[in-house]
Amino acid sequence: MNDYYLKHIENLNNPSVEARLASLVKLKEGIDAGDIRKPDVSNDVNNHIHTTYSFSPYSPSKALWMAYMNGLGTAGIMDHDTVAGCLEFSRAGKIIGIATTGGMEIRVGMKDTPLYGRKTNNPDQDSVSYMAVHGIPHTRIDEIQAWIRPYAKARNRRNAAMVDKLNDIMKPHGISLDFKKDVASISMWHDGGSITERHISFALALKMVERFGKGAGLVGFYKDTMKLPLQKKMEGYLLDVDNPVYEYDLLGAIKSDMIDMFYLPAEEECPDVREALEVCRENGCISSYPYLGDIGVSVTGDKKAQKFEDDYLDELFEVITDLGFNAVSYMPSRNTSDQLGRLKKLCVRHELFQISGEDINSPRQGFVCKAMRSPEFSNLIESTWALIGHERLATDNIKNSMFGEQIMVVKPELTLRILDYSQAGRGGGR
Repeated sequence: MNDYYLKHIENLNNPSVEARLASLVKLKEGIDAGDIRKPDVSNDVNNHIHTTYSFSPYSPSKALWMAYMNGLGTAGIMDHDTVAGCLEFSRAGKIIGIATTGGMEIRVGMKDTPLYGRKTNNPDQDSVSYMAVHGIPHTRIDEIQAWIRPYAKARNRRNAAMVDKLNDIMKPHGISLDFKKDVASISMWHDGGSITERHISFALALKMVERFGKGAGLVGFYKDTMKLPLQKKMEGYLLDVDNPVYEYDLLGAIKSDMIDMFYLPAEEECPDVREALEVCRENGCISSYPYLGDIGVSVTGDKKAQKFEDDYLDELFEVITDLGFNAVSYMPSRNTSDQLGRLKKLCVRHELFQISGEDINSPRQGFVCKAMRSPEFSNLIESTWALIGHERLATDNIKNSMFGEQIMVVKPELTLRILDYSQAGRGGGR
């Protein structure tokens, strides 16, 4: 690939949306002209790609380019507490030729439910669960952003307080962070994005590298001075001074080992689960509970070995069904076959839509989930196309939402609805 196209690839993370999309157009022209090798497009799908609008090495345009070059057939954006990147993601998909979906990941309070006081799918805090909002109709993106923005602002108040707490811990070691200069500055907050614990952790990683350099000095500080554990594989990454994604690997270690030291409970930034579900219903979105499952060794290296929902999974399904969730999302490469087999049976029993998604927020994470190529997960391919069909039809008319009252009356059986919307997603109409 010549320098002309390499510059356009680099420009996919330009601060300007229009500049990013313009470079994507040039890259597509290069593919069409045969100057860039056209990838083999597969049945692979991914509905959970984070972008720079929450935390990721990839802008929405860069994420679509990466998805395309990795052969994905479809791709879905899923940022934390913001939908600001959704329209760019959709436009980028049209340019490059990939069907897309738009979503948002939020945390909801479980007060006055049987899940209150329990650890669900949130490694950092009991009584607060992650929730995925899938298939947002394009005509409702502004409404969703207006609803979530005050919660994102509340999150920033906690973010700033966590930075203060972290500074107290790191002051004896000559490290200090400024929330605006060091944390907000590496986010897309100015353009509607959100700021997360990953931004704080990444800012800390940059400061640690600045203070101790890469390699043995930093590893020694981390293990011997801070007395923090370090997985053998991660230690190898951090000893390698030529590691091109060094700061991202250090971020993963910090997220796994240090977060408890400065984490403050999320409260006012988390809408009540019932409020969030009602917003989904009113705006024609699909609400999903992301299953985490008990963790042995973390695939991404940023989660501790912990127990989550498995001990009371049957009860959890009763609760989320009663609350009105439409779906359950899960990641085939992150759980055992026994875990997933049990999960799928419960989804069928409770008539919950099954959605796939391998979250991507680090350069070490692949866009393709090879585990999904197993025939036992073929339903996740079909459900992805149904999700695409839902988003297209609900964008045209909110009453065509896959879980809207009108559609539920006409076609109450989920399996038939999936086939119907999948055909629409693939372009066959409805």
